[in-house]
Amino acid sequence: MKPVLQVALDLMHLKRALEISKEAVNGGADWIEVGTPLIKSEGAEAIRAIKKAYPGYTVVADMKTMDVGGFEVEIAAKAGADVITVMGLADDSTISESVAVAKRYGSKIMVDLMNVEDKVSRAKRCEALGAGYVCLHTGIDEQMKGNVRVEDLVRQVVDAVKLPVAVAGGITSESVADVLRAGATIIIVGGGIIKTDDVTEAARKMKMAMEEQRNISASFEKKYSQDELFEAFSKVSTPNIADAQHKRGVMTGLVMRNPHGTKMCGRALTVQTSKGDWAKPVEAIDHAQKGDVIVIDAGGSDVAVWGELASWSAKVAGVAGVVIDGAGRDIDSIIDMGFPIFTRHVSPHAGEPKGYGGIGQEINCGGQHVRTGDWIIGDENGLIVVPQESAVEVANRAVDVMERENRIREEIKRGRTLSSVQELEKWEQVR
Repeated sequence: MKPVLQVALDLMHLKRALEISKEAVNGGADWIEVGTPLIKSEGAEAIRAIKKAYPGYTVVADMKTMDVGGFEVEIAAKAGADVITVMGLADDSTISESVAVAKRYGSKIMVDLMNVEDKVSRAKRCEALGAGYVCLHTGIDEQMKGNVRVEDLVRQVVDAVKLPVAVAGGITSESVADVLRAGATIIIVGGGIIKTDDVTEAARKMKMAMEEQRNISASFEKKYSQDELFEAFSKVSTPNIADAQHKRGVMTGLVMRNPHGTKMCGRALTVQTSKGDWAKPVEAIDHAQKGDVIVIDAGGSDVAVWGELASWSAKVAGVAGVVIDGAGRDIDSIIDMGFPIFTRHVSPHAGEPKGYGGIGQEINCGGQHVRTGDWIIGDENGLIVVPQESAVEVANRAVDVMERENRIREEIKRGRTLSSVQELEKWEQVR
């Protein structure tokens, strides 16, 4: 079987799915998948509409069936699906019943092995049950944890069964050649195509990488690892992170004192001090690693604990910026030197260096708990703290938010309003 590019329409709105699928087909997509979110939001009518729009193409209904397989397969097949997905975690009888009904309508079953522990054994069993394809699927939530590679698993499954093997989940033009060389036949791509502002070009690029079996550099759908967090957080805005983190971690009451375009990103080094006591904040500079952000809990005091000389010292040491739940001074000079600073107050007078407090313990800053090692990102929109344990997942989700907005922005530029793109009125919560 010649390698196939399957574009997954994991969207909420049928109108957008029809528009995006047209662009993907123009770019060379071979199969069109009606994604699970689209089926859930628009029903089987979405399958019917896509099949009517592309009668000569293989249409895949990603039903993710777990039970009553025959019934659900009949619904999808009657709506025009050529391939229907059933979960590998389903009971054998669900898969065999699905296969029997699919044959009646000339369709085939693709078994999705997501979350199956022993994928090789299950693939063999699915082949015996009559499945037409098996799919190695890394779910979106799992992709957000980073470092997903499937080539070894693809080889094992390809060696174990004679069925065409599909692969889904985070594949880009940068990785597709490796997956094909491992033996995959069907390459399923969602976000790497449908989130881009130029869907046709993204599909064409993927198709070229597949046909030439060479990895082509991709700026989209990259998943970042622990060592790449600075790069990931530097790409996104604090609103992107706030959305990714469900509004958690947003600091309040602290203001960026630098000009337009300033951005700060780094790991926190925490400092606890008292009103006007600038000893520990300044001592923290000697404890900071290059790229750290010094985060100071001064109890919201209006007496400055940081100024120009501390900023020069920090800048020379490679500190990325300072956040003060309290006051800073010499702001004009700090702006001139280009050192990022966020404060609750600005005050001309400082206190005395008494040495109360400490460095490195958990603090409260801007209404949020901050620990040394957490990530601090600041820009003109505000400040946000990301817990170190979830930083990889939050960074990848924030990049995903940014990339999805790129496509929406493109549709707005073409003349549609944000409300019409999102179909807000239709999708208001029913009460």
